[in-house]
Amino acid sequence: MVEAYPPSESSASSSNNSENGRDDAWLQADQDDGDDFGEQETVQVISLLDDKVFDDAVAMIKYCKDKYRFDFLAIRDNLGLDFYGQVKLINYVRQNVHEGREVKGESITAKDLEDDGLLKPVLEDDALILCLDELPAPGAQEKKDGKAVAGADGEAPAVDQLLQKNAQLQEELERLAQQFNNYRLAVQKTLDERWGEDDTKAAESSKAKGAVSGDEGEEGKKKGPEEATWYFESYAHNDIHETMLKDTIRTEAYRDFIYNNKNLFAGKTVLDIGCGTGILSMFCAKAGAARVLAVDNSNILDKARENIFNNGLDGVITCIKGKIEEVTLPVDKVDIIVSEWMGYCLLYEAMLPSVLFARDRYLKPDGLLVPSHTSMWIAPVSDEEYVTENMSFWRDVYGFDMKAMQEGTYTNARIEHMPTDAVCGTGTGFRMLDLHTCTPEDLVFTEKWQTTLSDKVESLDGFLVWFDTFFAEDRNEKIDASLTWKEWADAGRERVAFTTGPFFKQTHWKQGLLLVDKSKAKDIKVTPGQKLSGEIQYAIPEGHHRGLNIKVTWGAEGEEKQSQMWLCH
Repeated sequence: MVEAYPPSESSASSSNNSENGRDDAWLQADQDDGDDFGEQETVQVISLLDDKVFDDAVAMIKYCKDKYRFDFLAIRDNLGLDFYGQVKLINYVRQNVHEGREVKGESITAKDLEDDGLLKPVLEDDALILCLDELPAPGAQEKKDGKAVAGADGEAPAVDQLLQKNAQLQEELERLAQQFNNYRLAVQKTLDERWGEDDTKAAESSKAKGAVSGDEGEEGKKKGPEEATWYFESYAHNDIHETMLKDTIRTEAYRDFIYNNKNLFAGKTVLDIGCGTGILSMFCAKAGAARVLAVDNSNILDKARENIFNNGLDGVITCIKGKIEEVTLPVDKVDIIVSEWMGYCLLYEAMLPSVLFARDRYLKPDGLLVPSHTSMWIAPVSDEEYVTENMSFWRDVYGFDMKAMQEGTYTNARIEHMPTDAVCGTGTGFRMLDLHTCTPEDLVFTEKWQTTLSDKVESLDGFLVWFDTFFAEDRNEKIDASLTWKEWADAGRERVAFTTGPFFKQTHWKQGLLLVDKSKAKDIKVTPGQKLSGEIQYAIPEGHHRGLNIKVTWGAEGEEKQSQMWLCH
């Protein structure tokens, strides 16, 4: 335990870059509209048999034929494959290549493609599937001497023949468009069902681990695919990303670490999980990364693609739509994983398990996670003015008792940036997460805490929870839970860390304020210098796996402990 650290005017990272002295990290996006971008964007078709990327499907198919003797068009024609059959063939080949099995074109039979499960894409947003209608039609190369046949009199075909041909082509285009639309709907339905299964399993898993549930309210009752849709749709809008980008404590910490450690990123393959607008991916590309894979399951990825293209980084950064647990990356391993996964009270939104999944699946044994560590803190709060303005207010509203409006005010964590003098005791660093070694099971826990009340204490009104974030250059570095962000950063040149606590500038995370319901809790006579102790518990609400239950027990030495639970949402 350490004393709650005092206010400081130093930078959130020890690199001390001033806001006016920022380097060219902030890339200015072109002002072209979406239509212009759509005309300039080039399709990137990944080879069926390796990681090489092409600008069109025909060039890719020729490459596979020349290098691997794999003739996609010949297989299609020999098996008489329609649109769906070609989709199955693509996914069949990609699946075998991904699993390390050799693929020989002449050995593929119609029986190999019978499984309708092959309609689910192995490669998310597979450009080859999108370009099937651009491939030469069966028998197209059978024109005489490579020339079109003229009319009987040697002149060009009559106008009515051209009109007829045009109508046929238009009909074929509409047919292919309908086929592709049906295919996308079928795949989307399959993925929605799969997401729903995953979310249900996650909820069942948390229940099996003994996660404590409380008064969840309506938000806590979201389940299955509805919750999955709600979560990812919430990140599809500009306002939430504007808030995060304008949080300079957050964004400059990532920028400073990446730019100050270009030697770690140069020539490396980086995975950005939950890439949002693409800002972290672009930092990595500018720092010299050879390849960046930007993954996000929200529709914000469409904006990220445009941002990346407009800044000339599309040759380095590849955007991949989907959940990291579902997508197939075009590489087996990555050197670095970067992600801004932190939620309110650190673990709300439950994004960290996805990062840990990617770590175990894709990160090289000597790879680095950015950030590398996060610590969690708790301190007592005494703020009678806040309680009066936000709670007691409802008991006398223009002479009327509106206590019904208080429902949920003591069962839900409030997200506030509290003034420094509201903290009335020493803070306790109750848990440190080393992202290179922690497991999903480490995210459900009970830890002890204790505090010594300060001379500011007038009453125990609640507790404040926040977190510190560290960016270590070495995956083997150990950081104690009691070490503050500033102590760690100041101990080394250009070390980067930041806090979301009340003793520094406000971040968009603020702090989690847990107000004590004094109508149910026993009143504690508090005095300066008095010691309080107890436990803090983090658990997953039943049926709401992205939510968070926080339970705190407290009491003076020698007195019976009391407890209360809050839902963070």
